[in-house]
Amino acid sequence: MSNQEQLLHDIGIVNFVLTELTLYLDTHPHDRNAMEYFNHYNRMRNQMEREFSQKYYPLSLRLVECGSEWSWGSAPLPWEGECV
Repeated sequence: MSNQEQLLHDIGIVNFVLTELTLYLDTHPHDRNAMEYFNHYNRMRNQMEREFSQKYYPLSLRLVECGSEWSWGSAPLPWEGECV
């Protein structure tokens, strides 16, 4: 597995954890431990997505940095067979 694939895989795992924590917090809004876990994993995801965007291509529009070129369209498309 390439470094790019590993980072995407790890981001997917953290996204799964955040989705589950969101669902839990919807029904347990006063659970401080769950909120701390959510904040921890949310910071982790943000850092991982920033790192991925700097190395490869932005994963969302909020990560696009307009410099000398527009990078939003540089990601491989699903039918190109490179999306994991």
